[in-house]
Amino acid sequence: MGVSEPLIQTSLLGEAIEHAPVAVFVADEYGVFVAVNQWACTMLGYERGELLAMSVGEISHGEPSGDREPDVKHVTLTRKDGTTVAYSYATGETTVAGMSVYVHVGR
Repeated sequence: MGVSEPLIQTSLLGEAIEHAPVAVFVADEYGVFVAVNQWACTMLGYERGELLAMSVGEISHGEPSGDREPDVKHVTLTRKDGTTVAYSYATGETTVAGMSVYVHVGR
């Protein structure tokens, strides 16, 4: 069995995303987080379970702007301690286990 096997690829990709130096947020169709990686937790100062009990609207403020790069959006996120951080991200919709989700990746 080589590293090109689908199950191995899924596992490797999952580990790479979990430990990547970018924030990854996955939200359902209602904007509720269903998955976040470690960088997202660290960046915002929340434990994973805390973020998974929240929605996009609870941490993101203002309308996303993308004037400079059409595929990149810019918003302000509020950390657990109340401070804010500028966040630039790309987003897309996909289906996982039959559920539509929105994946946001950025810094």
